[in-house]
Order: sequence, then C-alpha cells, then structure tokens
Amino acid sequence: MPPAWAVTRHVVTLVHEAGHALVALLTGRRLNGIRLHTDTSGLTVSSGKPRGAGMIATAAAGYLAPAALGLVSVVLVEHDRTAWALYAGIATLALMLVFIRNWFGLLVVLLSGAAVSLLVWRAPDRVQDFAALTFAWFLLVAAPRTAFDLWGHRRRARTRTTDADVLARLTVLPAAVWNGLFIVLTGGALAGAVWLVG
Repeated sequence: MPPAWAVTRHVVTLVHEAGHALVALLTGRRLNGIRLHTDTSGLTVSSGKPRGAGMIATAAAGYLAPAALGLVSVVLVEHDRTAWALYAGIATLALMLVFIRNWFGLLVVLLSGAAVSLLVWRAPDRVQDFAALTFAWFLLVAAPRTAFDLWGHRRRARTRTTDADVLARLTVLPAAVWNGLFIVLTGGALAGAVWLVG
C-alpha cells in the first residue's frame, strides 16, 4: 500500500545501509558515516582500497541485506531463537548510532531501537515471535520490490550513482546485470523462506 510503504520504506533503507556498513567493517574498510534521508534514500561512506573484493562486497551488500536479515530472522524464529534476532537488532542499531551523521537518520535509528527494546523487555514470547516474523516477512517482500524499484529508477533517471552502477565500474558486469542479480537473489531468499515454513 503506497501510504504505508512511504513510511516503512525508511526501515528498509536502514537495513540496506546497515548492510553496507557491516560488510565494510568485515572487509577491513574504515566506516566514516551513515546518512538516512527523508526521501528514503541513504548513503554509507567508507574508506579503503577503491577497488577489489572488499569494495565490491560492500557495494553489493545494500540491496541484499534486507533479504538476508529477513531469511535469517525466519530461521531463528522457526528454531525458537527469536531473542537472538532481537538482541542482534539492538546491537546493530546501537553500533549505527556511532556512525549516523544526520538528524533524520538519528531519529529513524532511535525509533527503531526503542521499538525493538520495548519488544525485548516488555512483550511476552508469543508477541516477540509475531513481531519478529512480521518484520522478517516485510523485509523478504520489500527486498525484491526495492530491487525492481532500482530497475525503474535507473531507466527513468539514467543515473550512474546507484549501487548497481558502482558495481559496474568495479567489475566487468554491466549495471543491468547487477540489478538483475539483486532481483534474483532477493527473490530467491523470499522463495527459500516460503519453502522453509511450508
């Protein structure tokens, strides 16, 4: 629903930028800052080698992060490990607070952190399970949608600044192929989650 998507899309952007940030740190890059904007765009800035596997993984992580988090969350809830997912969420949001560089981004992180904290410390187990699964399925559905949105945006705006365009400059694959891979992989995560609970 467009009105709801206009608001909830900020959460997807938060996870997208967290994916860039986490992979940047895991590949030895220096994380300089994260911004979340009111138009649902975001920016994660890291420094390190301008090319190579670390930069490629960092650039690719954004569109894949919501699908990966959604799939992992479904697996954790299915194995009665909901608390692990919630505590990982709190830890990630706390880490993001250190790197957020604008007021709107800070607001999104704080509201998200408050919601997850309230679940952890006030909600009974069944409510935690329901909330974690709802969030997981939301991310699993939203991930391919944002990848399709990227396709449409690239056709309309003819921009060369998207993650797919960055990856095209870093590799031999064109941006359209990277965009297609985002669609296939995020769709595969959704299909995998459906198979898992089916």
